Amino acid sequence: MNPPLLQFNNKGIYCAQADVYIDPWRPVKNAIITHGHADHSRWGHQNYITHHTNIPIIKHRLGAIHVTGKNWNETFTVNNVKFSLHPAGHIIGSAQVRVEYKGEVWVFTGDYKTEEDGIAVPYEVVKCHTFITECTFGLPVFKWAPQAEVMHSINQWWNENKAEGKTSILFGYSLGKAQRLLKHLDTNIGKIYTHGAIENMNNVIRPMVALPETTLITRDTNKEDISGNLVLAPPSAHGTTWIRKMAPFVTGTASGWMAFRGARRRRAIDKGFVLSDHCDWDGLLSSIKATGAEKIICTHGYTDIFSKYLRELGYDARTEMTQYEGENAEMNKEEDLEK
Repeated sequence: MNPPLLQFNNKGIYCAQADVYIDPWRPVKNAIITHGHADHSRWGHQNYITHHTNIPIIKHRLGAIHVTGKNWNETFTVNNVKFSLHPAGHIIGSAQVRVEYKGEVWVFTGDYKTEEDGIAVPYEVVKCHTFITECTFGLPVFKWAPQAEVMHSINQWWNENKAEGKTSILFGYSLGKAQRLLKHLDTNIGKIYTHGAIENMNNVIRPMVALPETTLITRDTNKEDISGNLVLAPPSAHGTTWIRKMAPFVTGTASGWMAFRGARRRRAIDKGFVLSDHCDWDGLLSSIKATGAEKIICTHGYTDIFSKYLRELGYDARTEMTQYEGENAEMNKEEDLEK
């Protein structure tokens, strides 16, 4: 019996026929990288392959690396295995990886979402036999409201805070969420200030995406100038002296985890907005159905619960352990790399 086209080992997801890994978590010779978040894009590989819009992002984070860029739907062949990258809709440059050998097709999603956000190239359905999917929010409780509704609530919150003479501090991870928020904030309300981690990433992304003007907060920034305006900051800045100097302020967080009761209180946040760069329950199920895949492999997230439900629906579904962490990694580790 032939081994699976893609295998999970202690380094990552491995295609033995091509000697290529996808999003490996230990140093390897050849690595296809789906996107720039730290749990999927790690330092130490000899050769990186990724979508060309992801190159400046991973170079910003990883430094001098040997990297080759590919276009969407561009097929590249390694030892008779055909690879191609397809939009995942997660963040700018995020890709699914299609792998084909002798007529058998596997797809690894990386992280993905199906709602168009105005930043990332929208998610593309890729037909396959085996679909490797994240399920960060793989519970029925996770059902996202449309982005336009959430952003309306955020802008309304900012406007109300300004009327009360308070600064609005909005937390979102530095790569992806911050730019998504920034793209849809209403600049008629006031100015947008940024933490250094977010401003650094904005500078990397601005050549690729039009973003509103922002002002970096420095030691020379006057508290009076910030008052009533909005500050975009990474979650790691919460509770620091950097934040406390902006009083009076109100804090808010944009995250899928805000769908859980008590999440806002546990994080000591004044206001929670449910906005995720991952699929919700319905998005996961509709994506899986659209691929036509019979075999489903669930990686990070609520893998056991989600795969059990898929089996009840008739899929050949199982789980695999990885070192991908979904939105927890994005909210906690990502920004620390940018300080």
